[in-house]
Amino acid sequence: MNKFFSAALLPRFLRFRKEVMLLWRAFWAPATPFYLKAATLFAFLYLVSPVDLLPDVIPVLGWLDDIIIVPLIIGWIASRLPGAADPATRAAAAASAPRGDGHTIDGTARRL
Repeated sequence: MNKFFSAALLPRFLRFRKEVMLLWRAFWAPATPFYLKAATLFAFLYLVSPVDLLPDVIPVLGWLDDIIIVPLIIGWIASRLPGAADPATRAAAAASAPRGDGHTIDGTARRL
């Protein structure tokens, strides 16, 4: 049990913490689209609301429902955030941007 927790659950918990902090910063950023802000608010309201898929009055299943669904929703929202909403991502992109003669090459390609 302890091996399972450290191998599978602990990294997911740490990633969840980072995603929650990312959503907090993105919620207040003006570059974040409205639908992602609304989804973040929905995830919070789902967590604190007594109306769930499985009500919290059912001792284990109600909590298990929140433990599974809320991280999935938060991970989904965090994966759809624009890079401009996260200041750390923006700073890392600016630092790694090549400096040159000003010519830009489009890096997108399609396979025909």
